[in-house]
Amino acid sequence: MNTQATQSPQFYLTAPAQCPYLEAERERKVFTHLVGPRANEMNDLLTQGGFRRSQNIAYRPACENCRACVSVRIVAEEFEKPRSLRRILTRNGDLVSSERQAIATAEQYDLFRTYLDSRHQRGGMADMTIDDYAVMVEETHVETRIFEYRASTGRADEEGELVAVALSDVLSDGLSMVYSFFNPAYVKRSLGSYMIIDHVTRAQRLGLPYVYLGYWVKGSQKMDYKKRFQPQEHLTARGWEPAEAEEPVE
Repeated sequence: MNTQATQSPQFYLTAPAQCPYLEAERERKVFTHLVGPRANEMNDLLTQGGFRRSQNIAYRPACENCRACVSVRIVAEEFEKPRSLRRILTRNGDLVSSERQAIATAEQYDLFRTYLDSRHQRGGMADMTIDDYAVMVEETHVETRIFEYRASTGRADEEGELVAVALSDVLSDGLSMVYSFFNPAYVKRSLGSYMIIDHVTRAQRLGLPYVYLGYWVKGSQKMDYKKRFQPQEHLTARGWEPAEAEEPVE
């Protein structure tokens, strides 16, 4: 398969496979390669069109009989913080966040491995080695950052325990959260939600209007947490439209 950059991207369709979110469904994806000098521009356009990035691949669902996957983005400027989200901010007030180049470290991989072994033992990433992790982080032709979250030691010259990590793309109109993971031992911190709140705050500081969260899958309980972050827009056949607010999922 030719992966060289061309003026017009080449799109491909995967074979049907078991859907990881809905047991009764089969999934297919349309994908293209994000390489070459126009990769950032293409990543912008494709993300706005409902695609997600994985390494140098941009993909979106193209299932024959199901439309449950819906692209979601938070409207950063109007972001609301109900009591439940304010509590999460308070519980994590001791964390220190930092933005780094997309370079994998052994410390990140140890946390990644702990997260997978606890939360996704049977998932498609369960057997990833440290080399696989490095490819996931570093194989990118677009503007990508690693955000690390550490427990504060109270000393400026000393790094605390790494408790959460987010791999995110910087787009012309927002931040796109590609993948995030955290220490599952700190379940009361709600670290996944905290990282989303932090990304909204970062987008606001940068003057970027959106934070892209990937897909919300109707009927999949493990995706329901995304409904907590309001206001948000969903990509429909008519384009991006305001989504109706639902009861927040604790």
